[in-house]
Amino acid sequence: MSRTVSGATRRTVLSTTVAAGAVATLGPLAAPATARVVAPGGPILKPLPPEQFVDFGTNAEMRWDAVDPRRRLTEQSRLFVRNHTRTPVIDRDDYVLRLFGDGLARPRSEGAAVELGWRDLRRLPVTHLTSVHECTGNGRSFFARQQGTPAAGTAWSLGAVGAVTWTGVRLSDVLRRVGLGHRAVSVQATGLDDPYVSGGVDYGRVRRPFPIAKALDDAILAWGANGEDLLPDHGYPLRLVLPGWVGIASIKWLGSLEVSRSELTSPWNTKWYRMTGGDYPTDAPPLTVNPVRSAWELPWGAELEAGRRVVLTGRSWSGAGPVTRVEVSTDGGVTWHPAARSGHGYGHGHGHGHGHDRTQGRDGAWAQWSYVWDRPRAGSHDLLARATDAHGRRQPLVTPYNDGGYFFDAVVRHPVTVA
Repeated sequence: MSRTVSGATRRTVLSTTVAAGAVATLGPLAAPATARVVAPGGPILKPLPPEQFVDFGTNAEMRWDAVDPRRRLTEQSRLFVRNHTRTPVIDRDDYVLRLFGDGLARPRSEGAAVELGWRDLRRLPVTHLTSVHECTGNGRSFFARQQGTPAAGTAWSLGAVGAVTWTGVRLSDVLRRVGLGHRAVSVQATGLDDPYVSGGVDYGRVRRPFPIAKALDDAILAWGANGEDLLPDHGYPLRLVLPGWVGIASIKWLGSLEVSRSELTSPWNTKWYRMTGGDYPTDAPPLTVNPVRSAWELPWGAELEAGRRVVLTGRSWSGAGPVTRVEVSTDGGVTWHPAARSGHGYGHGHGHGHGHDRTQGRDGAWAQWSYVWDRPRAGSHDLLARATDAHGRRQPLVTPYNDGGYFFDAVVRHPVTVA
């Protein structure tokens, strides 16, 4: 079954003449096309083998005990999936990205949007960016499991996260080519997946605004991940990526961008994805930068051999910047010891592109680390890992409760048995 996406039935050709506030042409545009979205049979399309994933139906999380310590990046086949409805299948040849709003140099209504096809976007300079991509509710289950304060939503452990090298174009390049007005303050991205209906209320397509400063900083429109085309479950043919920010901000199956002179809102930054309940004020702002977290590459309740040297591995990450220190405890938090760097270690590397293909100047992958546990004694133990980032943010022992179960950043107590 196929259907037409509303508003994508014509192309607005960018003028080859530079008008006031506009920018030169992107080149000849393809023939007018309609983006066809085919509804699949299930909420997630890629295989979800139980040894690699915990399947929640519309969502699925990566199992940390299935992570290969030698691999720095997360393959798309292993990356978690967070869907509000179901994964659409979109014909790339018919795909168009629509840009409109009064924040453009030449204001446009939604009906008169500039429409860029796949080939138009590929004419822009290509960029690569590595970031940790993470669901806002990652770790939600530990509000109940560890702190006795259950929160609503998918009961993620710590597997709603992955490190990805994205390939695409800088959003700043797209906005400048189309023509960005100097009074623009906000951009709203909207996806092409089905409208989200909850409790009998149709909230429309998933969409979320973000500041123009983020758009011009490191935001990219990505068509690739780790050197391959995006999989449908991860946003094919084009998705927004806001590095370091909550996963909901990186809208998949990107259909439109509204650029505005005023602050835009949607249910995804007013009703959801902001702190409510607990001790939080009623006017808490929308969530943006992800917290600091750590995970062990080890089965939950793993059995280890007593009297031998055990090499333990894990990873830590932060939305705000590089992780600079990781400490571990094998006695439930009584004593702490520094973890050793492994893989790419802590901090950011720097890549350099050339010509039409360039790399943004930071590597936002996670810190990989290891710890040698020398002849652990028999019995039950809790392993703890806590990280500190370059901004001095360190994982706490307790995360204040919120009823959405967002941002559980406390040190997770990972049980093991030594025998």
